[in-house]
Amino acid sequence: MSNGNIEMGDIHWLMDILQNIDVGLVVLDQQYKIRLWNGFMESHSGISPQLAKDKNLFSLFPDIPEQWFRQKAEPVFQLKTRTFTIWEQRPYLFHFKNYRPITGRATFMYQNTSIIPLESVNRSIDHICVIIYDVTDTALGNEESHRLSAELTKLTRIDPDTGLLKHDAWNNEAERELSRSQRTGTPSCIALLRHPAGTTTPQQCQDIAQVLTKTLRQTDLATRIDDQHLAVLLPASDEGDVRFFAERVRKMLARQMSNHSSVNLHAGIARAWPGFATVTHWFDAAKSVIPAEHSDPDHVIQVYEKPSSE
Repeated sequence: MSNGNIEMGDIHWLMDILQNIDVGLVVLDQQYKIRLWNGFMESHSGISPQLAKDKNLFSLFPDIPEQWFRQKAEPVFQLKTRTFTIWEQRPYLFHFKNYRPITGRATFMYQNTSIIPLESVNRSIDHICVIIYDVTDTALGNEESHRLSAELTKLTRIDPDTGLLKHDAWNNEAERELSRSQRTGTPSCIALLRHPAGTTTPQQCQDIAQVLTKTLRQTDLATRIDDQHLAVLLPASDEGDVRFFAERVRKMLARQMSNHSSVNLHAGIARAWPGFATVTHWFDAAKSVIPAEHSDPDHVIQVYEKPSSE
């Protein structure tokens, strides 16, 4: 090779590079027929260059979404610009198995791709080259990082004894919900719950927590206040919704205790009224109406009434 020009004698080692480089190289014409298929592609697909040559890409790999890929490739033909695909948006272009022993927990190869224009001698773009990069290590490392981050978040936000939110985390969420409810006018409620009449034990508190984890909606958040009380934040819910929720919890608790007739769940309910300046005011309103421990069974769910001045 001299002065940047390729001599005929150098073609053989250029072909060796194309066949042995650790990325996939696929050259396509404007009809999406395969014109070049390197060793990386043969090794991972099991399809030889001789078999792949002149085959339509979408016929040979029907799992590639044709319309999606054409939208990526057509600008390369028409505008002579590169385009890319990344594994975060689509895990792979070619569904290849992952053969790396270190990253064997992935069942397929994660891929990034570049699609570049190839100019002919008359400077027209009659072919494009698709370059396939194996990014399995990067993808799995990223997923592991997200998993560890989620576990760390869980450790810092979740009470290990009950599986519910820790009180500080719950309080922060309630502050945001109070602000949102007051801003939009959408009803939201807090329910303060206590186990049936009598002195509540830590185990009884955990009994309610176990029931709550089965009955909470995805948007509801619960926390343990102390060994006797739990609080539930129910966004986009009015007092009737929360009464229904508390009754559902009571029935599930009764089934768990196998004593349907004697289980009464005590609940104090308060809506997020505009007059509440902080979550403490909101919580205190629910606390102020929670029935006494030995209250009448007909009055075990009490609702805080909006003061006339608000």
